[in-house]
Amino acid sequence: MTKKEKADFVVSTLESIYPEVPVPLEHRDPYTLLIAVLLSAQSTDVRVNKTTPALFEKADNPEAMTKLPVSQIREIIKPVGLSPTKARAIHRLSELLLEHHQGKVPADLEALEALPGVGHKTASVVISQAFGIPAFPVDTHIHRLMFRWGLSTGKNVIQTEKDAKRLFPRELWNKLHLQIIWYGREYCPARGWNLEKDVITSTIGRKSVLNAYRAKKKTR
Repeated sequence: MTKKEKADFVVSTLESIYPEVPVPLEHRDPYTLLIAVLLSAQSTDVRVNKTTPALFEKADNPEAMTKLPVSQIREIIKPVGLSPTKARAIHRLSELLLEHHQGKVPADLEALEALPGVGHKTASVVISQAFGIPAFPVDTHIHRLMFRWGLSTGKNVIQTEKDAKRLFPRELWNKLHLQIIWYGREYCPARGWNLEKDVITSTIGRKSVLNAYRAKKKTR
C-alpha cells in the first residue's frame, strides 16, 4: 500500500466510525477554548473539563480575568498541574487581548503564538476549532498514530504535522485531527493497546511496530 492509499484508508475508516466528532474540551467561545487548551498542556481533557467551570464562573472573558488575582486563578486551576505558570500566562494573555485585540481572540496563528503560554499546537487548535480555519494540531495521540501507521517518521511533532498536511486534503484537516485523537484514545492507546480491535493499524501499520507488538504478546 502506498502512503496515499494508506491515507485514503484512514480517512474512510475514521469517517465510518466518527461521522460526527465532538470537540474534547468544553468551551463557550474562542476565549474559553483558548484558556481550556492552554490548561490542557501536560494534563488531560477530563481534568480540564472538571476544572474550567469553576474558573469560568468567576471569569469567562479577558476583562473579568484580569480582575482576578493571579493567586486566585492559580488556586482554581491547581488540579490541572503547572498552575503557577499557567495562572500567570492566563492573566497576562487576558491583559494583552484587551490591550492589542479589543478583548477578542485573534483568528491568526502568528498573533495567537505571540501570547504567553500559547504555543503552536494551542494556537492551531484555536484557529481550527474556534474559527474553522484549516489547521492540523498534533497532540501525543496523532504523533503516535502517524508513526504506527507508517505515515510519518515520528521524529518530532513538527515533522508529523508537515507529513499530515502533505498527505491529507486541506478541507479535511479540522475534522480529521479530531477523529484521529478519538481513535487513538479508544482503539490505539499508548498503554493497554489491543491490536485486534485496532482495524487501522492492523491493516496498514508499520511492519516494525506490528512485529514488536506480536513479539511482546508471545513473551507474556
